[in-house]
Amino acid sequence: MRETPRLVLTAVVALTGVALHAGLVVAAAPAVNADLGEAVDGLGREPTPDDGPVSDDPAPDDVDGAGTADPTWGDAVDGLLRFRGNLTHTFHGLGPLPAEPEIAWRFPDAPMCITEAMTREDIDEHGEPITIREDREWCGTGWTGQPIVRPRGDGVTEVIFGGFDGYVYFLDGDTGVSLRTPFRTDFQIKGTGALDPDGYPLFYIGSRDGHLRALALDREPVEEVWRLSRHPRGVWNDDWDGSPAVVDDVMYMGGEDSWFRAVQLNRGYDADGLVTLDPEVLIEVPGFDDELFRAVGDRDVSIENSVAIDVARDRVAFANSGGRLLVLSLSALRAGELDVLSDVWLGDDIDASIVIDPQDGDLYVAIELQRFLGRSVEVGQLVRLDLDRPDDPIVWSVDIPPRQPNDDGGAWATPALHDGYLYVATHPGELLVVDTTDGTVTFRDDIGWHAWSSPVVVEHDGTHQLLVATCMVPHLRAYDLTDPAVPSETWRLGLPGCIESTPAVWDERIWVGSRGGFFYAIR
Repeated sequence: MRETPRLVLTAVVALTGVALHAGLVVAAAPAVNADLGEAVDGLGREPTPDDGPVSDDPAPDDVDGAGTADPTWGDAVDGLLRFRGNLTHTFHGLGPLPAEPEIAWRFPDAPMCITEAMTREDIDEHGEPITIREDREWCGTGWTGQPIVRPRGDGVTEVIFGGFDGYVYFLDGDTGVSLRTPFRTDFQIKGTGALDPDGYPLFYIGSRDGHLRALALDREPVEEVWRLSRHPRGVWNDDWDGSPAVVDDVMYMGGEDSWFRAVQLNRGYDADGLVTLDPEVLIEVPGFDDELFRAVGDRDVSIENSVAIDVARDRVAFANSGGRLLVLSLSALRAGELDVLSDVWLGDDIDASIVIDPQDGDLYVAIELQRFLGRSVEVGQLVRLDLDRPDDPIVWSVDIPPRQPNDDGGAWATPALHDGYLYVATHPGELLVVDTTDGTVTFRDDIGWHAWSSPVVVEHDGTHQLLVATCMVPHLRAYDLTDPAVPSETWRLGLPGCIESTPAVWDERIWVGSRGGFFYAIR
């Protein structure tokens, strides 16, 4: 812990279409394709590799679409419906963890893999320019791919996830049998989807093929009923890592093109009783501007975290890979307008999702350390922000430096908040427990380098447990939280392949995928 200098916020004007940060322009629908002119200069698609589509091979042999349309939808949906469970990212699943864990099943029979065609320019021995192709294979599930869990009314627990092979899978959580024909996108899926929270049979998920989709689950096979594509003025790439948030028929979502959208879904049913959508983009907000580009020295400013929402305080919060954190008025967005409540530059890439304390509304933000700018030294890599202190919002901060030469510091994983403590997995390879009152680190555990999976805290009968997944020596590690400041490890289970994805926990069962190519159920 250390004291952080005062943070200066940029003044903003809460009017749609008015420059806020130097160069920031907001587009209200229907001006989706409007020319932004000089508002943000030099924009355009970041050069990307020659991405090939998924192969024409069918889905794995044991995926046969055995299920039929699920008739058990109601007015609300129980379960783990989006990344970190709820709008504030403070619900991680339902305990307890299994007492003596073992692998119950593995899916599918063959690894879920895709080959990405990469090209780079080089010079041959004669000094002539040449293009070199280097294929990269992606297998299993990746960051941030947390499974979605839905206990159905017919006694089946359905588990939904996307794989690097480009398919969305719908499995029986107890048996691993496919409940629906898998839905195929045109490229990788590495993010977390979301089930509609209001009982509509809809599943929302993005893919690196450039599209965020709404899938109708009340028919077999599952059908795409809407898609949202990369913004024409987007930066960085086409992926959608975040988990969409839906509140009162409006979806809030950021993409790796670094644009944030609010979309009126207009959900309903047709004459045959099948779910319908008639979406309308209410507002589009770029997470970037020229001032940010100058500050970070590049255009790597994608939005990769899941939007956090504090309904009671009328706040929507997200950040991008340039370290810019924006907090917007929820009610203004619903009206297609922009009211910026806070605009903070925290110095480096923020891929972890923001955690909002439901009690006081403070924000907890985990930050990466890649650019090593002076601002990162000032801010640190884990901060608590009090938005009721606009002139000095940082309450405390924690440094997370690299532990080996030529490496990065900070955290990709989203912290878990429980009983006045944060549980943080860091890229350098530590599990930190941090007192939220003053930022004191009360516990450290070496969990191995590249710890990107987000820690999970679950409760059962008043007892709390912590689950952490690791990469270098892939394990699931369980801890008892009788003393929340000093966890006590209770068991460890090895799995093949680095675990970047976040586990889902529900009633003594755990589901998680690994980079080894497979998806596992543990009970």
